[in-house]
Amino acid sequence: MSGGLEAVFLDNRPTLLRFLRARGAGDGAEDLLQELWIKASAGAHGPIAEPLAYLYRTANNLMLDRRRADLRGARRDALWSETGDDTAAPEGEHKLIARERLDQVERTLTDLGERTDAIFRRYRLDGQSQRDIAAEFGISLSAVEKHLQKAYRALAELRRRLDAE
Repeated sequence: MSGGLEAVFLDNRPTLLRFLRARGAGDGAEDLLQELWIKASAGAHGPIAEPLAYLYRTANNLMLDRRRADLRGARRDALWSETGDDTAAPEGEHKLIARERLDQVERTLTDLGERTDAIFRRYRLDGQSQRDIAAEFGISLSAVEKHLQKAYRALAELRRRLDAE
């Protein structure tokens, strides 16, 4: 099966190369021809009725893929150049700001006391139910709710301060 396709490929290699160049492959035509053979031979899972048509269709699909990739790259480059070289700095700044805010949240929770901090983390981060938390700490459900309210108020106040900055 592969032998017949290989023979057709080798017999028509020069015309396939011209086909790719005519479609705009330019200097990359040889590379595309190699890719054509790899894809065509890997995609053939049985006898091919029209092996030459199959090779041309595969070559055309490769050119379409190449064109789409080039267009995506051009759009990406255009977007990057429109936003200017400043895009690299804000991304780093955003990460730094996010880390600083996370540190502020950590400090805010720590300042509330060990029990309130632990209850908030178990409820919001670990996903434990308030009833399970109450049993774990040996306190009432109402006390768990009060600790959570204390944490929510402190975090809401932190958010107001950060938004005001």
